[in-house]
Amino acid sequence: MKRISFFKKELASFKQWKGESYAAFSSLHRVIRIASLAAIYFTFLGYRQTFAQTDTSSVDRKINLNEVEVSARRTPSLYSQIGRVVTVISRKEIENLPVQSVPDLLKYALNIDVRQRGPLGIQADVSVRGGSFDQVMVLLNGINITDPQTGHLSLNLPVDIESIERVEILEGPGARVYGPSAFSGAINFVTGTRKNDNVTARVMGGDHGLFNAGGNGTFTTGKVKSYTAVNYGKSDGYISNTDFNVLNLFYQGQFSFDNEKLELQAGHTDKSFGANAFYTPKYPNQYEQNRITFASLKMTSGKTVKVTPAIYWRRHQDRFELFREEAPSWYTKHNHHLTDVFGGNINMVIPWQYGKTAVGGEVRSENIWSNNIGNDMNTPLPVPGEDAQFTKFYNRANASVFLEHSYTYERLSLSAGVLMNWNSGIDYKFKFFPGIDISYWLSDQVKTFASVNKSLRMPTFTDLFYTGPTNIGNPDLKPEEALTYEGGVKIINRGFKAHVSAFFRQSDNLIDWGKAAGEEKYVTRNLSEMESWGLETSLELNLQQLLVDDFFVRHIDVGYAYIDQDKQAIDGYESVYVLDYLKHKVSLGLQHKLVAKLEANWNFLYQDRNGQYMAYLPDGDGFKEVPTDYDPFITTDLRVMWRDKYFNIYVDANNLFDVSYNDLGNVPQPGRWIKAGIQVSLDF
Repeated sequence: MKRISFFKKELASFKQWKGESYAAFSSLHRVIRIASLAAIYFTFLGYRQTFAQTDTSSVDRKINLNEVEVSARRTPSLYSQIGRVVTVISRKEIENLPVQSVPDLLKYALNIDVRQRGPLGIQADVSVRGGSFDQVMVLLNGINITDPQTGHLSLNLPVDIESIERVEILEGPGARVYGPSAFSGAINFVTGTRKNDNVTARVMGGDHGLFNAGGNGTFTTGKVKSYTAVNYGKSDGYISNTDFNVLNLFYQGQFSFDNEKLELQAGHTDKSFGANAFYTPKYPNQYEQNRITFASLKMTSGKTVKVTPAIYWRRHQDRFELFREEAPSWYTKHNHHLTDVFGGNINMVIPWQYGKTAVGGEVRSENIWSNNIGNDMNTPLPVPGEDAQFTKFYNRANASVFLEHSYTYERLSLSAGVLMNWNSGIDYKFKFFPGIDISYWLSDQVKTFASVNKSLRMPTFTDLFYTGPTNIGNPDLKPEEALTYEGGVKIINRGFKAHVSAFFRQSDNLIDWGKAAGEEKYVTRNLSEMESWGLETSLELNLQQLLVDDFFVRHIDVGYAYIDQDKQAIDGYESVYVLDYLKHKVSLGLQHKLVAKLEANWNFLYQDRNGQYMAYLPDGDGFKEVPTDYDPFITTDLRVMWRDKYFNIYVDANNLFDVSYNDLGNVPQPGRWIKAGIQVSLDF
């Protein structure tokens, strides 16, 4: 996987929305008016000014590196200047890997922990550098689509993996660049970047009644470029109650006018699935349906000074059934939730003699209607499309203003800035998140980098309010805060890449679901201070560049990540998330030719997890809970493929050696799963 510095952050303005009787405007009142006024101010701030500038330096040309414009900063910067660690997974790499879903793809990235509940990405938790799944910001084409209800839902993307052209993963805090949700990292999914008009169709099938079919197309008419995709998938499930159905629809349009470009994206996902022991093994016959609708509009304007405003909306509606079929008499209703997120932001970059200065701001409104999350409503509202009512509601608003300056001189590059953030859920107080990063080329091939950044994470709606048979929320939770130090070395040469990096994170008020001694239910609480540190190292060899073009082995990459966390012990405390993290991770990838156009891609993954889970073991007519350590395991995935200019035919064998393992409590993971597919792609 290619490691480069981070992707471009798009910021924008806030505008008025219209909706149904339960839309945000009918509920937020004063909060939404204040946020709207702030957004209007940001929108008119230098709206007619624009930006366009290309930086070069002698060191860039000497190392013969294909420089790209990236944004681990608010200001667009070149790869050679950034002092952060970022992993970029390209479309070519996605096609080579034996993966059919986004979570399957992310698990190969170092310091990324993916824990799947459902198969093929139906539901998965993703975390970075030992953090929790609630501490990662998820973006689609630079727009924040993180779910405020729970991080369990943040990877519910309104696109399928075939629409993703690349994935960009920022390791470490990103509050200064993206806002308070990027506590331990951020992941950006980029779509629709093909330059040529194209039509692609595909079909895939496999064990357990697996079927997947879809198509996408890129079409250009004058100054308008459109990308459209549709995908449908289903399976009977690898064990009882793991079946699923999923439909994805997505559109992305780009409209170019002289020095301005307008980008529109919209998507919808509808998926239903058996949720075998997803949240508690006491009730394995759970069921869930999710509907996700998303849209955003972004504009880029100018030549010398670039202004990028955007607005966006994301709705997530889900129905959770604790009992899919027959239910006991005490169970009287399913859980219904609907979240609406509205946001707007703007980013303005001003180049001048002493570097680039970026200023801007963002406003975001997060709202939930539910029958068990939030505060009681005076008048219940009907659940769209369901025979049920919302009886609870909660909302909060977030506003931020940032200032950052970046400067490059010969081999040295420096960036420093601060984010001022206000959230209605923190007693209406301002919080400041400063940060600085620096990089220096020791030689034409060796670069050192370091950074210090502060970050914050607000409690999710589930943390605050969710109450169920085994859980109790806590509306008095404080936000999590952390200060992270990072440093490392990168070596880049022809056919050879390597890096070593380390980080140290001091966290306070970490939020966890856990049981103290004598408690029967899991309760959300703020834990005391925690110190985390870790390191990672990777090596990539392109043997066709190092040796000869037709060498049998094409590519080898190997990586290792280690994390250790230390906190003040609580006697008798049983942690669900905070003390449960991936301690050791080793990945090995090998791509080689077989015959003619036939090739193979092997991927081995070793994981050793810290922590325990309560195993539910048979005990007479019932079950007993037994504290159980996570055992380390090794999985092997293989893709054999044949491809030419128009066709790509492949066979995947996931978990080739049929290893039995637990990676998320009592949720059983699939054994060996064979899949095969064909893709046809035509350029015009």
